[in-house]
Order: sequence, then structure tokens, then C-alpha cells
Amino acid sequence: MITLTFEEIALATGGRLINLDSKNSTSALPIIDSRKAQPGTFFVALPGERVDGNDFCVEAIAGGSEFALCTEEFNIPSILVSDSLEALSRLARFVREKMEGTTFIGLTGSQGKTTTKDLLTQILAPHGETISPAGSFNNEIGVPLTVLLCSDSTKFCIVEMGARHTGDISYLCSIAQPQIGVVLVVGSAHLGEFGSEEAIARTKGELIDSLPDYGIAILGSYDAFTPKMGSGRSIKRISFGEKSGDIVRAADLESREGRAHFDLVTPAGRAPVSLRLLGAHQVSNALAAAAVASELGIDIESIAASLSMADISSKWRMELHDEGGVLIVNDSYNANPQSTSAALRTLALLAQERGGVSWAFLGKMHELGESEAVEHREVGRLASELGIDHLVCVGTDLYLDGLKLDFAAGDEMTTHYFLTQEEALGISKHFSDGDVVLVKASRAEHLDELAEKLIASAHLRHENEGVGE
Repeated sequence: MITLTFEEIALATGGRLINLDSKNSTSALPIIDSRKAQPGTFFVALPGERVDGNDFCVEAIAGGSEFALCTEEFNIPSILVSDSLEALSRLARFVREKMEGTTFIGLTGSQGKTTTKDLLTQILAPHGETISPAGSFNNEIGVPLTVLLCSDSTKFCIVEMGARHTGDISYLCSIAQPQIGVVLVVGSAHLGEFGSEEAIARTKGELIDSLPDYGIAILGSYDAFTPKMGSGRSIKRISFGEKSGDIVRAADLESREGRAHFDLVTPAGRAPVSLRLLGAHQVSNALAAAAVASELGIDIESIAASLSMADISSKWRMELHDEGGVLIVNDSYNANPQSTSAALRTLALLAQERGGVSWAFLGKMHELGESEAVEHREVGRLASELGIDHLVCVGTDLYLDGLKLDFAAGDEMTTHYFLTQEEALGISKHFSDGDVVLVKASRAEHLDELAEKLIASAHLRHENEGVGE
């Protein structure tokens, strides 16, 4: 956090100081987990579904936190407020308004937010102190926490923004006040909550609507809605994509071993990029990051080099695990029709290149509303069209509906349905050298647990084969 006096913090939060000198100052960083307490932190006691953060205030102070932001009074260094989440947001707004020398970048879209955030962080970090959230801190808790991670020397702050309801992104923008807004794509993720892609587009567009008149909109050209955002305003609008008319684009795109290679084209010139990230769908994420960096004045050679060296730091996103000749792709963090389709295409390509059998372990895609059956059926169709050898459905048979109706005769793809992860794990005994295994589902399905078990099973298989040699 930037350096503030306790008097300023109390004023910003509307709180009362307890065992704190108003004239003393702090630059402590916020935490919401008392187990992470250490000197240089302050604890925010948030209410939870099962626990109350107030119950851990004393523990946080004992662990080294300088003070607690809480709604119950304790005889510890603390700031007593009526609503800790609202106080957190108010403090973040207060801090943001003081940070005139920092560029704030808002990032949203139906998919790719966290990967794009990771890529952009790696491009910007060599050019100045860069703050970005760990994982997917993209809600009313994560955004203020991200802003409060900024210091007096922060040059760039990347703020990931998600939405469950109309107005969510407008609220997050009122905290972060981004000068640059990035909309990756409008898709069908959360269709069940918003009702239509038009409603999703309006919500994602709140980021662009919230930009100041001197702001910059970075807009993907991958759907019908995003390119139109901000039209009629005085803001600068930069398109990115794979079309010839896009201001930042990928040219001469090809795939090698499941990874995209292309020429990055911007108004500043052209430079080759060889992504280390798996999947053709990573191109759009790389282009979005490149467009932001280009607008910030970073030269195209540096952008291309950073993209070519970048790895994803967030967990369970196209993670590769090669265990004894079996390649397991753990993409279990989340799923929607677009990202699942992209992952299946990558699976088919990898299996073709390795000469092995392709296995797609798919769990349910959530929040699709009335389109749930259709979307799952279309993904099942795609798996068959791509020539996936084994479609393994875990906890849902929605993917199989269209296959039973339309592909029963002559379909070369073998389908499996298992009610539980343990049942699905049993099929791993049929893995062979050269096989490629994809694991993907919405986060609520917890297929990351299955992925870890499949990795362990493949590793054990390899060890046992080695013993017998």
C-alpha cells in the first residue's frame, strides 16, 4: 500500500482507531487470511459463509500484522468499522485517487482474463513496478485488494474484472478507475445468469463506458459485440485479432507441437512470436497483452521477446505433465463452450503429432442456463468431428446426447460415462506411451483433483514398467 497515516485510513474507511496513533504512518499490505499474517501486513476481517473474519483478528495480530480492519472491538491495534468489505473498497478508492503516476489497466472478457493478465505482467514488469492479482482476484474483494497492493513506486497496475450481474464491472471500475480498458471476447460463459449474449456484452462494456475521455479501449475482434464498444466516444479504440483490418494482429499463424507461432503486427512494425503456451486460443490473449504494451510505448521487439518467453503462473490452465510418455493437459480451472472447444482442438493436434490416443475427460460446464443441453451437445459433436479417440464424461452425460442421436452409426470415437471421479480414474489403466489426456470442467466440478490422480497414476505406471525392465 502507498504510505498513509492512520488518521487518513480512519478517514477513508469511516472507522475508529483503537490502540493506534493517528499520526503514525503505514504502508502495510492487506491480507484476508490470518495464516498469512506477518510484519508489513494488515488483516481485513471479512464475513464468510462458514467463518467470520473477526474471529481471527487476535490471531492475525499475534502473527505479526500491524492492525486489523474489523467490525467487532478488540483490545488490539485495529480500526473499527461498520462494514469491513465496504471499508476495504473505500480505502482502495482513497488510495487509487492518490496514485496519479500509475497506469491502471482494467481487463475483462468471457474467457482468457487470467492468462492475458499473466502475459501482460511479464511484458510490463521489466519496464517498471507492476502489480497484478494472484490467480483470479476479479471481484468486489479481489479488485480492492489488488489496488491496495500498489506502492508509491508502482508504475502499472493490472486489474482483472469479472461479473455475475449487470453493474458489477461498473462498481469495480469505480474503485480501480482504469485509464486503459481491455475486453477480450463476449461469449456464453455465465449465460444462465445474464440470459443473453447481448446482456453479457452490455455488462462487459461497462468497462469501456467507465473509461475517462482520454482513455484507451483495447477491443478483441472475435465476436460481434466487442468491436463496437465505445463507438461514438472520444476515447482511443484499438482492435486486436487475426483479421487484416485489426490494428494489432497475428500474421502467418501456424502451430507446432500445439503451440502458436506468428508474426506480431502493430503500427510500430512486425516481429516474430513463438508462444510457449499451449493452444491456438492463446493467440488472442497474447495479442491483447501486446496491444496494451504497444499503447504504453514498449517497443515491439521487447513485446515479442516477452511473449515468446512467457509462462503462465496461474494454476490449472493448460498445464502440461509428461509422465512416462503420457502427456496430461490439466486445464481444470474453469470451462465454457469456447474454451472447451479450443482445448479439444489442441488435444487433437497434440495426439496427432505424438502418434498416440487422445482422451478427453470432461465435466459439466456451469452457468449456461437454458442453453446448457445444446452447448454440451455441440461440444460432444465437436469432439467426434475432431477425431478424439475417447470422450470420458465425468459426472454428466450431457455431452453424449447428440452423439447418441447423430453419431451412433459409424462413429469412431469411444464414449464413456462415469458418475464419480474414482470410477473415471479406473480407465487410466488403458493409457499407453504417446497418449494425450485432457482434463477440463467448470471449477465447481473439482476436476483438478482428478487431474492430480491421473498424473499420479501415469507416474506409477511408468515406475512399475521401469521395475520390470
